[in-house]
Amino acid sequence: MKKIWVLILFAVTTSTLAQNGERVITTAVPFLTIAADARSSAMGDVGVATSADAFSQQWNPAKFAFAERKMGVGISYTPYLESIITDIALLNGSYFNKINDRSAFGVSIRYFTLGEIELRNTFSEDGTLVKPNELSLDGSYALKLSETFSMAVAGRFISSNLEIPQLGNAVQSGKSFAVDIAGYYRGREKAFESFDGRWRAGFNISNLGGKIQYDQGGQENFLPTNLGLGGGFDFIFDADNVLALTGELNKLLVPTPQDFNGDGIMDSADNEIYQNIGFFEGVFKSFGDAPDGFSEELKEITWGLGAEYAFQEKFMLRAGYFNESEMKGFRKFFSLGAGFRYNSVQIDLSYLFSTAQVRNPLENTLRFSLVFNLGPEMYND
Repeated sequence: MKKIWVLILFAVTTSTLAQNGERVITTAVPFLTIAADARSSAMGDVGVATSADAFSQQWNPAKFAFAERKMGVGISYTPYLESIITDIALLNGSYFNKINDRSAFGVSIRYFTLGEIELRNTFSEDGTLVKPNELSLDGSYALKLSETFSMAVAGRFISSNLEIPQLGNAVQSGKSFAVDIAGYYRGREKAFESFDGRWRAGFNISNLGGKIQYDQGGQENFLPTNLGLGGGFDFIFDADNVLALTGELNKLLVPTPQDFNGDGIMDSADNEIYQNIGFFEGVFKSFGDAPDGFSEELKEITWGLGAEYAFQEKFMLRAGYFNESEMKGFRKFFSLGAGFRYNSVQIDLSYLFSTAQVRNPLENTLRFSLVFNLGPEMYND
């Protein structure tokens, strides 16, 4: 039997559990920011500039243009708050298809379920089960503009169904549309003194779209619009041994909550001013609106480092680290993982170790991904 406090707990944890008077930026539909695949989650949640795979739709759809195979299918399962309850989880499915050597399209579905919650007014009456959930549907198109650079655009439909009908309010499913604009660079392989190497870089402006509203005339909530920048290098020691290192920076393009009227507290009047900021205006404000200036703007940038060692493209070991300022959410963790490929099938696993005082909802959680690499190999040199 599930209790209504689970839903409240979810809302707190996805707001990073670090309010305490700090100016933590919170948004609607935070499930869009959770790393859905075990490969990227094993490398410190980096994915903007890693090599292409079936889960590139979330991180950088421009990578699909450099995919090594004609088609790919990815399926992943991520338990959430597993130490507290067992039926909260993120499920993700992705598919891409290369139209030719220069272009590709991709689609994906992401479903976040909060499980079953039983509602009742008294202990004696029969309860009513509700199943709050959130959903996104994506489609993308990627095109090589040169032999080493591609760009992509993606469209996304978002539905957030957190309705609690027994409370007698006017809450409804929140819906919105968003777009991603992404680019990816993969340099040519070059010979160095004792190894070959290749540079990688990427960017992705994701979830750029209108606010979500859950009740008529009520509060509007920003989407988690995000700017991701990444770069990496592949150490190709020989045909069997490759080490890929990747670094990534991310910043929410959402205004910073603050004391707008200067009365020393953040109250409903400040929230009303915050609500009047449009989503497009908020993108530009987000680069320079932190009350403590540039130093606080820097604190709103998260960074991650990831490494992946591949042996014969059949066995992979991964590790990573993610860091967020104590003022802005306090997510800090190490991650480990492995991958195993047999013919066209690949299985990936990852595990997260939190290093912050604030407990991570994904701490001590084992995540799984399954990838099918289908069709002939594609020319990408």
